[in-house]
Amino acid sequence: MKTVKPFRLLPIAWAAACVAAAAPATATDAYPSRPIRLAVGFAPGTGPDILARTLGQKLGELMGQPVVVENRAGAGGQIAAQFVAKAPPDGYTVLIADVSAISIAPAAFSKLGYDPVRELAPVSEVVKTDFILVVPNTSAARSVEDFVKFGQSRDKVNFGTFGAGTPGHFGAEMFAELGRFRIEPIHYRATGDAVSAVVSGDVNGVFMSTALATAQVKGGKMRALATTAPRRSPLLPEVPTFIEAGYPKADFSAWFALFVPAGTPEPVIATLNAKAVAAVQSPEARQRLEEAGFSISGTSAQETRRMIEAETERWKKIVAATGFKGD
Repeated sequence: MKTVKPFRLLPIAWAAACVAAAAPATATDAYPSRPIRLAVGFAPGTGPDILARTLGQKLGELMGQPVVVENRAGAGGQIAAQFVAKAPPDGYTVLIADVSAISIAPAAFSKLGYDPVRELAPVSEVVKTDFILVVPNTSAARSVEDFVKFGQSRDKVNFGTFGAGTPGHFGAEMFAELGRFRIEPIHYRATGDAVSAVVSGDVNGVFMSTALATAQVKGGKMRALATTAPRRSPLLPEVPTFIEAGYPKADFSAWFALFVPAGTPEPVIATLNAKAVAAVQSPEARQRLEEAGFSISGTSAQETRRMIEAETERWKKIVAATGFKGD
């Protein structure tokens, strides 16, 4: 009977096999293989939270792993941005952030706990939301022209914001410069407080996101004068644009994009991008987000990076013109 000799690995091959067996799985191996955290810098029930949960649910379905939304509210999204910037670059901690934490904050605040350019890698711009100038129902202003005349007749106009360094803050400064009047920014930390300030007449005006303003205006709690969007919103078709009102340069909006820590492997970013774009453009997610006042984007990582570079430069000039500098 013929004896079969046992199979032997050459020393080099044996060593290689041992290394391969002992090597830990990398971020690119069967990514994702466990749940993903999606950090959002705003409180539950807000527009960004609705975006995060809508996108997270669909993204989880497409990724084959749960996407767990974590609300790390505060400082205009800076707390969430810092959390993700310091996280391991493995694709399992993702940030959804808007223009304020990424393009405005570096110019507006002298001390940031993170560097958006060096510590965060863009994945995709997913949506945008425009703003609507709203005033109390008791206001005499029924048009942008009325509001400008009102502003010019006073030393300063009390203008509410959802926090220093937010698009609504510097958008108001931009509008005041265009209208040749001055504002006194009144910064509110909580969304509900800013809404109450308009309803009660404690402030003369606020730039609210389309999503938030639509509910308040339709509920009869305040009056809408104009939208910063290039076209009238289907949610409030009776509200004119600032372009129609003669202020075409009042065209600011808030974009929202996905980010991962810098150093995340490119294959992981590519996977996240493909799934995020598919998620946000899916019929069910699109419908819910558009009903919430968002317009759908879904761009490549390269397109997102170019957009952020342009926006950062634009807001840097706007912030510098106001002379604002936060600690």
